[in-house]
Amino acid sequence: MLRIRRFEERCVELYSAAKIRGFVHLYIGEEAVAVGVNEALNPDDAVVSTYREHGHALARGIPAEAVMAEMYGRTTGCSGGRGGSMHLFDASRRFYGGNAIVAGGLPLAAGLALADRMRGQHRVTCCFFGDGAFAEGEFHETANLAALWQLPLLLVCENNLYAMGTALARHEAQTNLAMRAASYGMVAWAVDGMDVEAVEQAAHRATEAIRAGAGPHFLEAHTYRFRAHSMYDPDRYRDKTEIERWQARDPINRLADRMREDGELGDEELAGIERRVTDEVDRAVEAAEQAPEEPACDLLRHVTSRSTEVS
Repeated sequence: MLRIRRFEERCVELYSAAKIRGFVHLYIGEEAVAVGVNEALNPDDAVVSTYREHGHALARGIPAEAVMAEMYGRTTGCSGGRGGSMHLFDASRRFYGGNAIVAGGLPLAAGLALADRMRGQHRVTCCFFGDGAFAEGEFHETANLAALWQLPLLLVCENNLYAMGTALARHEAQTNLAMRAASYGMVAWAVDGMDVEAVEQAAHRATEAIRAGAGPHFLEAHTYRFRAHSMYDPDRYRDKTEIERWQARDPINRLADRMREDGELGDEELAGIERRVTDEVDRAVEAAEQAPEEPACDLLRHVTSRSTEVS
């Protein structure tokens, strides 16, 4: 969680300095969801993400250097510098990308899960999405087919209450998303998304059931982004006192305090983790700044295919 937090904080600095460009959606505050869920996944499981994906990618094991280089648009990035912040991808880790389209990853995740089921492979496909995606037709189509076909699919809704900038209660008549998901005939429940241990336990329970053939499961993680929707967002739709209340439940501080009370973490050990994470992010930035940009002569690679004549 500290790796994700420090990586994101550095992205704020780099964006402000115009070192990285385009849209950037920060994961600060939501780290417990990515970390807790990924702890329940196996290396051969698949992950489909959203445009707020830096935390998912880092928790999945994509090196910080590869993610930062992608932010810079350099050839050493995990997507070759062509995807940027919203399109991280690493097939070797079965991380099948972020998606700039709200809810766009849901049908892709259903397809991956269907392929595994048809091949008889006991793997889980995990799809992260936000509460805003719940209002899109892709969610309901995916949920219906996943339940109908009993797909090995874990749907993780990161409910941060505001989608892009509209409070959940202003666009959804029923705000209990887990209950609505259950109406499709899948197991669904809510979890405290600010508690990494609670998320991990819920995700383990879900993945074990899915591997046993129980069909799709839905987790609604109640979480909160401490920053605005994106770096362009002035964040005028939330009350400052509300943000402060959620910041008091910071998932990193909560876990550190709990581990201190249990004698599992000392101040020196925590300081050591901080140093290692900071050094890792520093090296990632340095490597990204030294990495090459793609030459103009290569810009059509992976864009067009050679034409073939059909006799």
